[in-house]
Amino acid sequence: MKAAATPEFIPPAPHPFRGYFYIALAAVFWGISASLGRAAFTGRLLPNSDIRSVTPLILSQARTTFSFLAVFMVLLPMRGWKRMRLPLAEIGRLFLLGLGGVAVSNYFYYVAIQRTDVATAIIVQYTAPVWVLLYMAARGIEKPTFAKITAVFLAIAGIALVIGLFGRGRPHLDVIGVVAALIAAFSFAYYNIGGHSVLARCDRWTVLLYTTLSAAAFWMIINPPNTIAAAHYSAPTWLFLFTLSMLSVLLPFAFSVAGLQYLEPTKAIVASCLEPVFTILIAAVVLKEVVKPLQGLGVALVLGAILVVQRPTHGRPVPPLAGPVD
Repeated sequence: MKAAATPEFIPPAPHPFRGYFYIALAAVFWGISASLGRAAFTGRLLPNSDIRSVTPLILSQARTTFSFLAVFMVLLPMRGWKRMRLPLAEIGRLFLLGLGGVAVSNYFYYVAIQRTDVATAIIVQYTAPVWVLLYMAARGIEKPTFAKITAVFLAIAGIALVIGLFGRGRPHLDVIGVVAALIAAFSFAYYNIGGHSVLARCDRWTVLLYTTLSAAAFWMIINPPNTIAAAHYSAPTWLFLFTLSMLSVLLPFAFSVAGLQYLEPTKAIVASCLEPVFTILIAAVVLKEVVKPLQGLGVALVLGAILVVQRPTHGRPVPPLAGPVD
């Protein structure tokens, strides 16, 4: 049985332009944060700090924890406790979304980078549009139209070109790394499918509050505060972690969640493939990295994928799922 919308919440009407705009903004912030992280961990940013000692676990934990605290501190005085409360069943769905769609994707992506390399991790993670399309088609919620299938494969091919997967020799394949990247891909797909579902019943700030709380609580159990304190990170490192949290989680996830309110999951996740495109372009401008011709072709393919997938769907509109996984 389909869950009812929470009180005082009316789902917004479909608006493709707004959806693509919000997803593109999310991709811009993900691209900025990737370049910022690359500059920091290669010593170009704060070279005398202890940033290089930050582990993937601390990075994942700080990103979600700082984001939760920021959302909570803004929403509490604006809405009060009563308007932030939800039925237990809805809280359970949001906690699953935060754990399975935010924490898992975040952590296993970094594991994949450690065990393989950035290019391999990205191309495996961005098979997520395939899994979203297959799931939605299997459930009978979306039709696997020629346009959608074409857009998915254009997006994946474009990303492969953007990250330089072709023409750079054999990729660095490690079994654990590839499995980690696949888990990140499934998690990313789950986030888009589950997010589309809960956003039919809850406003996006409530969704963001509980999903970041779920991820932050999970990491607090895995890595308690006394362990973090024992690392003795410097003030510049904490400032970097806070800034990266705002740019890589809070702002992009806020825009991504907003985009999911207006787009069906397949279209939203194809649009999110702009992330590596913006990462390459921002790195070219800020870090003076050269964009090669094949990368330019990849950018064109990703943009083409978005143009193809945004074609109007004839027939009934895509309904929200009854739940994230049911």
